Amino acid sequence: MVTFDAAFQLTVGDALRKHATVQSEKIAIEDATRALSFSELNQRVNRLANLLASKGVRRGDRVAILSENCIPYVELELAAAKLGVIVPCLNWRLAGAELAHCIKLTAPSMILVSARHAPSLQQIDHGIGEIVRIDEDYESMLGASPDQEPHSAVAPEDGLVILYTSGTTGLPKGALISHRAMIARALSFASEYGITRNDNYIAWSPLFHMAATDFTLATLMLGGKVLVQDGLDVERLVDILEREPIGWLMAIPGMIENLNTELKRRKAQVKSVKMVGAMADLVPLHQIAELTTLLRAPYLNTFGSTETGLAPASGSLIPAGQMPQTLAKRESGFCRIRLVDPDDNDVPDGAPGELIMRGPTLFSGYWGAPDVNADDFRGGWFHMGDMFMRQPDGAINFVDRVKYLIKSGGENIYPAEIERVLLSHADVLDAVVVRRRDPKWGEVPVAFVACAAPGLTAAALREWCVGRLAKYKLPSEIRFVAVTDFPRSSTGKIQRHEMERMWMTP
Repeated sequence: MVTFDAAFQLTVGDALRKHATVQSEKIAIEDATRALSFSELNQRVNRLANLLASKGVRRGDRVAILSENCIPYVELELAAAKLGVIVPCLNWRLAGAELAHCIKLTAPSMILVSARHAPSLQQIDHGIGEIVRIDEDYESMLGASPDQEPHSAVAPEDGLVILYTSGTTGLPKGALISHRAMIARALSFASEYGITRNDNYIAWSPLFHMAATDFTLATLMLGGKVLVQDGLDVERLVDILEREPIGWLMAIPGMIENLNTELKRRKAQVKSVKMVGAMADLVPLHQIAELTTLLRAPYLNTFGSTETGLAPASGSLIPAGQMPQTLAKRESGFCRIRLVDPDDNDVPDGAPGELIMRGPTLFSGYWGAPDVNADDFRGGWFHMGDMFMRQPDGAINFVDRVKYLIKSGGENIYPAEIERVLLSHADVLDAVVVRRRDPKWGEVPVAFVACAAPGLTAAALREWCVGRLAKYKLPSEIRFVAVTDFPRSSTGKIQRHEMERMWMTP
């Protein structure tokens, strides 16, 4: 009987090996101090893979990393890809107890740590057998290791990275991303947006997050160049934009105003950007219009997650210079989605329903969480926990998270509906809406707003909302805060529950 399975297999490591042969001298990755060709990168990755193998690391084992963005971070992910090893990408922003939880959850046998974050590791009980310091041990150990291709059987469903997701409650969960999912995300990236080997990617957001890791690996698999940046430095970011063609410039809530300011201050002559941005629902519309005008590039109207990649609803672009009347999403061509009620029945057009998805970009479940996986993947669909409404033309509008509702006088209020109206005001820099207990209505919405104009009053802003929102959705109170008062996640999202805890606790 013929066995076909092996003939269908492709892994992330195979893509690097190919580019090291067919475009060996092309620059694959660079940072502020050095640049590596695909050939040089592949040799270093092989050395690291052979080093790990010599220390007894085997297929399915975990080797964690706790570091700022740097070339060795990417080298570890690629070395793991050649061995079938899994890399837990540790979030250095976590508190000690959270970090210890993430390490113990995935039980890595080894960890690579940078000098900057080594003290955090020393302060917790982590139980890791071997620690490799990127600043002290890494280069000498690499130099002593052979650079031939490592020998290991790797399958597309093998895990590649674990990215930690922060829920609204409880400790972080570890989302396992396979080779299959990472390759599907790269192919979708190329097909949906026309990204080629001539388009580069700036990895400035943390590599422990999907936005940086997914599209760093996608760019390398497609044969493009990755420019690694140690966090957000808008001056260096604009330097790069003036000299390099960029496929997708990641821009997220909380940093766009600073980027706009620097682009205008420099009167920057941007080389080329195919598209910019993410999470349009969370960005003031005037900031989107200004940024796209300055870059002469459309804004990517995304909806995705760590678990799904850019799918399922990132298929539309906001034209440069426009303040859109709607932020409706378009489905990706590389997945199937449904909108369902709590019993998983499809809802009619115009009714809110939870988005559930199938497709090759999906993750392989949360590490060590069988009960959560059984619920989230029930019926053979991944339940995202996000509410949408479908229009007759098939476009879908984001409503809010399933689990954050304001129940006011028997009515359901989704905070994102109010936030979108507030963010459409020209003087609003950012806004978040939370719930407050109320003796008459049960709960009422309270808005926290950061504004650019000191003369803007709560009464004027509430009047702005009148006519744009149903009366019962109007904020019962508007409080002005500094933009730095908003607690944010690593993706720039305001952490609504944290804001509620900080400001609404009696």
